Amino acid sequence: MQILVVGGNGTLGKAVVARLRELGHSVISGGRHDADVYVDLADPESIKNMYTDLPELDHVISTAGQTTAKALVDMQPEDNMLSVQSKLLGQINLVIVGQHYLKDGGSFTLTTGIKKDDPIPGGTSAAMANGGVTAFVKSAAIDLPRGLRINAISPNVVDVSFEKLKSQFLGYTPVSITDVAEAFVKSVVGKQTGQEYQIY
Repeated sequence: MQILVVGGNGTLGKAVVARLRELGHSVISGGRHDADVYVDLADPESIKNMYTDLPELDHVISTAGQTTAKALVDMQPEDNMLSVQSKLLGQINLVIVGQHYLKDGGSFTLTTGIKKDDPIPGGTSAAMANGGVTAFVKSAAIDLPRGLRINAISPNVVDVSFEKLKSQFLGYTPVSITDVAEAFVKSVVGKQTGQEYQIY
């Protein structure tokens, strides 16, 4: 199978790419930097151009999407737009555009996160985007054509990033990035749709 991983050069993306390749899949990384194919999730035209260059995709995974980390009291409407344009609409547009390019029976796997279920200070914008993606996945699952599937993965903070992020996640128990990567494999090779796999 040919699988595109948008955000494939990020911490989580690298783990997902490595696991899929270990299983024998052909994997292409997408992103704005150091990727096999360029794509900017905040730019719908960039997404269209990417799909035009990759006409034989079976599955699309997104481990990408930027969010704003800022206390609500300090936030202005424009601060929230990063999360809206990148994490929320960027991933949604991967599906809206990509449904016309993926092979029959293919799938999309998007990424949400624990902040929508277990809030942290400064995480409001990310929680909003994550919640929107989750709702989109559940609804899109009954509308996608040609046997296409869609799921989301919602990870806790992962072990390899915990040292850097532990001041934001005090009291949290990090999860193994290997376990999170395996959830992406489950979404791609399985048959479920409209699900959010929570790795908490």
